[in-house]
Amino acid sequence: MFKELGNMASMLRQAQQMGGKMQEVAAQLKSKRVTGSAGGGMIEVEANGAGDILRVKIDPTLSGDLEMIEDLLPAALNQVSAKAKELHMEMMQSVTGDLNLPGLDEAISKFTGGGE
Repeated sequence: MFKELGNMASMLRQAQQMGGKMQEVAAQLKSKRVTGSAGGGMIEVEANGAGDILRVKIDPTLSGDLEMIEDLLPAALNQVSAKAKELHMEMMQSVTGDLNLPGLDEAISKFTGGGE
């Protein structure tokens, strides 16, 4: 019984440490940058690792071509979103990698939108 209590206390300490590390990762993600583009770079979107869109750049040659912009912008946004999710997953796995918790990868994937 005492061994089980010791194991439980150890698990709780690990959970607290992991919580702190995850907060650090969340802060780091805000400073990381990813980009997505479409149309051979005619539209570029920059986001941080948390997925917040920071900048959209549209090539001046697209001026007046609303239909082309409407086609390319979602592709660039989807690409940058996928890159941000991938970065987020990689950084979270670096925190949780030494833990062997069944279903953790799946839970993180769902949290980051990968399991939708």
